[in-house]
Amino acid sequence: MIKKMKERKKEGKVVRRIVGIVTLVVLLIVGIVGVSGYFYVKSALEPLDPEATTEIPVEIPMGSGLNTIATILETNGVIKDARIFKYYTKFKNETSFQAGNYTMTQAMTLDEIIESLKTGKVYREPVFTVTVPEGLTLEQISNIIEKNTEYTAAQFMEKVTDSQFIEAMMGTYPELLTEEIMDGNIRFTLEGYLYPATYSFYEEHPSLEEIISTMISQTNDIVVEYRPILEEKQMSVHELLTFASLLEEEATAQTDRETIASVFYNRLEIDMPLQTDPTVLYALGNHKERVLYEDLEVENPYNTYKNTGLPPGPIANAGKTSIEAALNPTDTDYLYFLADKEGNNHFAKTYEEHLQNVDEFIQ
Repeated sequence: MIKKMKERKKEGKVVRRIVGIVTLVVLLIVGIVGVSGYFYVKSALEPLDPEATTEIPVEIPMGSGLNTIATILETNGVIKDARIFKYYTKFKNETSFQAGNYTMTQAMTLDEIIESLKTGKVYREPVFTVTVPEGLTLEQISNIIEKNTEYTAAQFMEKVTDSQFIEAMMGTYPELLTEEIMDGNIRFTLEGYLYPATYSFYEEHPSLEEIISTMISQTNDIVVEYRPILEEKQMSVHELLTFASLLEEEATAQTDRETIASVFYNRLEIDMPLQTDPTVLYALGNHKERVLYEDLEVENPYNTYKNTGLPPGPIANAGKTSIEAALNPTDTDYLYFLADKEGNNHFAKTYEEHLQNVDEFIQ
């Protein structure tokens, strides 16, 4: 009996040891699965490739439910796991996704993808933005690029004046960048063609070509909507942007732009010089608080005191307000205007009225 008790006791130890080993193995497996699951879920909640820039076309058909949308996103390689995207979306109580054609990247977060599907637009947080105000020349824009990117002002100017780059842009935007910009009297070929706006970039180091072409593309998008009016007026894009740039530099308010536009049109109609000071400053190549009489004598194609008609090209980038004013001027008989010390413009039909305004508001 004692022998049997010893044997049972020995067997008990073996069983307990086996149970312990099995339990340890089970716990180890559960732990591995848990940790692996945690890291898998964590990776599925993050962008597939934060540095990715390749655009992926994604089509969401009409009537697509969440299951279908999640599957489409996984199939197209935008997300890692459709199930986790579905659970995440339900957890955040997001609904009302819109059908349509999207261009996404693997750098987008789940929140950015969800926001895109809700608004019908591709939404991403930009790495950085660059704001180009209205009324700037290429040289002034170059300084903004230097402050906001890794490129110098000199590198920017070298690129916007590079003949091969200009030819490439002309090929990409043939209806915007026409042969008119190749006039030998134009100082900078692309002057006035970089639209003033805030630009978002989604990679840390976009090329100069990408930065500049993005601004040209925006100009193209803006001008497209005015093509019917341009055809009706028999006005070229180059003439429009040149005219609008004069308004951008002269005007202080929207109504001023439209009225100043009428003055310029009235002068052009009778072949009278536009006599606008900003063109003289552009001809001189430097900014001055006040244009002197001797400055008006500078021999330069941009000097509208010495030459009739529009200058060879834009003298700055014009915003939408100036573009619209150039196309829709006020109907007036004004031939003269001046700005007082407060920046208010005063208009006159005759030179005598203009001199009275000079006496009253300037001297």
